[in-house]
Amino acid sequence: GVVQEPQTGQVLAMVGSKDYWDDSIDVRVNVAVRLRQPGSSIKPITFVTALEQGIPPSAFLWDVPMERLTPIGLYTPQNYDETFHGPVRLREALANSYNIPALKLLERVGVTNMIETANRMGIASLDPASDRYGLSLTLGGGEVTLLEMATAFSTFANGGLVVQPHPILAIRSSSGDRLYTLEEEKAALDAAPRAVSAESAYIVSSFLSDNAARTPAFG
Repeated sequence: GVVQEPQTGQVLAMVGSKDYWDDSIDVRVNVAVRLRQPGSSIKPITFVTALEQGIPPSAFLWDVPMERLTPIGLYTPQNYDETFHGPVRLREALANSYNIPALKLLERVGVTNMIETANRMGIASLDPASDRYGLSLTLGGGEVTLLEMATAFSTFANGGLVVQPHPILAIRSSSGDRLYTLEEEKAALDAAPRAVSAESAYIVSSFLSDNAARTPAFG
């Protein structure tokens, strides 16, 4: 797990192993900074890319059976509840984490465009020049780090401004001299680069926090 303060990038907590010093665990590893598949937590990147391209929140996505021919065979994705929900607006599709609408939206906005959005939001592990990604990217089919995901979600919280994570607050010499402090080195939020528009960040944040919209899937 990672807890990150969006406005400063301070990493307030990080748990990357059950017990880093437990020799009974095969290797000492901090999973928070290792590449892992993020699952549906990366779907908001697809949706914010769509908004940035001018697709309105009121647009419909068709949650109906789909088939796509891929280099490894026929791809017939399913929703986790193994049902279809017909026409759903962007808000419903993301709030309920429906798979098929997310796949169709990524097909519309383009895999490379989504990766470029992810890069701007702090997810550097995805390579827009690579041809190894397909539509399953929006379901978590590409490897990223948990720290990168925390930075991307902080970008939503910051209204579209990306602040890189800062795990170190200060470094002092043995004599007590300050060699580095976060306050001196970090960019202020108002000087942080813009990854996505404030409007798009606000709308996706609204989707994710809408309890009424997520009720059909999550209660």
